[in-house]
Amino acid sequence: MTTSSEIEAQVLKIVELHAQIEGALLPILHDVQRAFHHIPRDAIAIIAEALNLSRAEVYGVVSFYSDFREAPAGRRHLKICRAEACQARGGRAMAEGVLTRFGVDWDGTTSDGELTVSPVYCLGLCSVAPAVSIDDQPVGRVTLSDLLQRLEQGR
Repeated sequence: MTTSSEIEAQVLKIVELHAQIEGALLPILHDVQRAFHHIPRDAIAIIAEALNLSRAEVYGVVSFYSDFREAPAGRRHLKICRAEACQARGGRAMAEGVLTRFGVDWDGTTSDGELTVSPVYCLGLCSVAPAVSIDDQPVGRVTLSDLLQRLEQGR
């Protein structure tokens, strides 16, 4: 578990790396996420003060972009496409099956910290719908049984 003072020290180092560039907020947030695997709540105030922004402005950016997380993701990360092409090819039923099987809601992580399931709104794989991304590896023409088998193999 990282302490508040450790978070502060690491975030300040990251801020210092980017503080002189215009539009430093996004690069700082990406580096903070890379360091902690999420954006710790304590980091928001530190970043806001360093960039002369309000905490609401920083939090607004964190909550707007789906790649930023407020809690650490699971060891494995499944992204399920929710765009129209994937929905038309059985993506909705597949998604419901996955959420039910693992007992999570969207952006939820299993109780053992193994898997996080997130919605995405296009993976660019419309011609091979339905599509998912497992640990940043795209998979097209996926079925529920195939997907569950792939996820179980990685456990």
